[in-house]
Amino acid sequence: MSNIIDVRISLEQQYQIVIGEHLQESFRSFCEERYSSDKVFVLVDEKVHSLHADRIENLVASFANPHFIKVPEGEASKSVAQWSSIVDEILAVGSERSTPLLAVGGGVTGDLGGFVASTVLRGIPLIHMPTSLLAMVDSSIGGKTGVNHGTGKNLIGAFYQPDAVFSDIAFLETLEQKEWVTGLAEILKYAAIRNPELFDELEELVHQPLTPKQRWAKVVEQSARIKTDIVEEDTLEAGTRAYLNFGHSFGHALEKVSGYGKLSHGEAVFVGMIAATYFSSELGHSVDDARFDPFISLYRQQMQQLPSDIDTLIEAMKTDKKIKNNILRLVLLNGWGSPYIYECTNYSKLEDAWEYALAQFN
Repeated sequence: MSNIIDVRISLEQQYQIVIGEHLQESFRSFCEERYSSDKVFVLVDEKVHSLHADRIENLVASFANPHFIKVPEGEASKSVAQWSSIVDEILAVGSERSTPLLAVGGGVTGDLGGFVASTVLRGIPLIHMPTSLLAMVDSSIGGKTGVNHGTGKNLIGAFYQPDAVFSDIAFLETLEQKEWVTGLAEILKYAAIRNPELFDELEELVHQPLTPKQRWAKVVEQSARIKTDIVEEDTLEAGTRAYLNFGHSFGHALEKVSGYGKLSHGEAVFVGMIAATYFSSELGHSVDDARFDPFISLYRQQMQQLPSDIDTLIEAMKTDKKIKNNILRLVLLNGWGSPYIYECTNYSKLEDAWEYALAQFN
C-alpha cells in the first residue's frame, strides 16, 4: 500500500513522491518504464548500505550494470572534495545523459547526489530514495542540491528536480534515536508554519518511533504535502518558499560556529525555531514557544554544549544565503501557521532571541 503525491514544477515538468512500505516493485516498474539504460549509479550512504545491502541491491537488479558508490556517513561528506571524487568516478566508469543516478540515504547523500546528477554531463536523471525521517519530509523534496563551503552551509549547489522520490518507511526501522530527533525538527517546522495540529500528533508519537508504523507514514505524507504545496507555489525560492527556512537562519549559524557535523541539522533548527518564535513574540505576535516544550528533553539528551558567543553567531548569520541587500531576512510568525519575512535591523532583539534560546539548553 502506498500513497502518491504529484509534484508539478511547471507545465512541462512534474514528478511523483511515492510513500509507503516495501516499495521495491513500484521502484522497479518505474525504472523499467522510464529508462532504457542498462547502467545505474547508486550513490549510497555507507552505513545505510551496511544495514540494507540486500534490499538496495535487489532494487536495482533489473539493471544489467549497477555501479555502487558509497558515501561516508556525516555532514563532512557534503564537500567540494567529495563531489569531485564522485564525479571523477562516474566519468571514469562512463555515463550517458540517459544513465540515472539513484541517491539512497539521508539528507547528506541526497543533497550531494542531487548536485552530482545536476553537473555530470550537465545533467543526468536523478531518483531519490530517502532513508531518514529528515530526508523523507524535507531534503528529498523540492530540488535543492548542494555542498557546504567554509564560508557557510549549502553555498554551492543548484536547483535540480528528481524524476521521482520513493520514501520507503521500512528503512526507518533501523533509524537511530538521534536521527528520529533530527527529522522531528523539520516536521515541527511544518506545524509552526502551516499545520499547528501536527504539534499534538507528534506529541503522541514521538516517544514511540515507528509504532504504529501507519501513523508515522501519515505524518510523513502530511509533511511532504506541505512542502510540495509550498514548492509548487515558488519553485526557485523567490517568495513564499522562503517560509521553509523558519528557524534555519539561526540553525545554520549554530552549525557553522559549532563545526559542521558536531551538531545535527535538526538539533540546530530546533534551537533556531525557539529563537525565531521568541523573536516573534517580542514583536507582539501571538505565539508562545511553550508549544516546543514537550520535545525539548529529547534534544537536551543528545546535544553537545552549544556555542555561547552571541556576537560570533550573529556574524555567522550574516553569511546566510537569505541575506538581501546586506539585510538579514528572518522567517518569523504572525501566529501559528502564519509565517512572514522580517527584515532584521534591530540587532538587540536578535541578541535577546539568541540569549533566550541558548538558555534553554546551556
